[in-house]
Amino acid sequence: MVRTVPTCTGGVQSERLGTTLIHEHLFVVHQELDLNLPHPEWDEQDAVERAVTGLERLHALGVRTVVDLTVPGLGRDVARVRRVAERAPVEIVVATGYYTADVLPHAIRLHGPGRMVDGPDPLERLFIGDIERGIAGTGIRAGMLKVVTDVEGFTPDVRRVWEAAAAAHLRTGVPITTHSHASSGGGREQQRMLRELGVPLDRVVIGHSGDSTDLDSLRELADAGSYLGFDRFGMAHVASDDDRVRMLLALLELGYGDRIVLSHDAAFFSRVTPPSWRAAHAPDWHMEHLFTGILPRLRDAGVDEATIEQLLVENPRRVLAGA
Repeated sequence: MVRTVPTCTGGVQSERLGTTLIHEHLFVVHQELDLNLPHPEWDEQDAVERAVTGLERLHALGVRTVVDLTVPGLGRDVARVRRVAERAPVEIVVATGYYTADVLPHAIRLHGPGRMVDGPDPLERLFIGDIERGIAGTGIRAGMLKVVTDVEGFTPDVRRVWEAAAAAHLRTGVPITTHSHASSGGGREQQRMLRELGVPLDRVVIGHSGDSTDLDSLRELADAGSYLGFDRFGMAHVASDDDRVRMLLALLELGYGDRIVLSHDAAFFSRVTPPSWRAAHAPDWHMEHLFTGILPRLRDAGVDEATIEQLLVENPRRVLAGA
């Protein structure tokens, strides 16, 4: 079944998404800090130009779609992303959700049903509005929901974000992707919460699964129906690519090729890990690394082209558009 996936420049039939990087960022910023303590490496026009040039290079490598998972909490500015999308040869899918591993801002946490400022849940209004009407007046609709847990686990505010995301998914069918803390087994808790909230696990990507070296845990997540995000290639300060490739090959050998998606979780600019820091500490952490550094290793290990197409074309298409 062909379905239309929303992008920054209009709907695209799922069969035309092509090679897709399903977990990336264009710009990770912090508007309040940018106003009051500007970062010396941030120049908006220069960042836009670097993103356009970077996406042109990705297109030359065969990429046709990039999913930008920059949501509120990470400095989302879809109008800025649209400036890139209108010039780049690659489709850009944007996301809704809220990025926090612990607490929400007071302007959200004190508002909602039964709270100090009673009324509708602002998170549900945000998520559903972003999906159904478009983001911040741009008309660009979100194509994924992004939620987070880390070492802090399901704090009350984090659970509230997940409840709102589940409600938005159940109303709209938009898939959910997560930030998980692999070394503490966060994916299991995420699946447990999503089951409790009624979300079908085959509409979920457990992000950062590729940071784990626990094969049994990864099989458990995939057997429950979710996709495994091997989505941090090049992020050397978190885990090694050697381990990521080793675990990926083991899962492929065991027949889990239809449950895995690949990406980098990279950015053209991030205030959290600015360009000078990345150049010194994670020089391979960029959106071309999969094609120049990882796929050759997979091919050398015997992974065939049909499997690579499944990982980069078919599986992302099924995530974004449904089976």
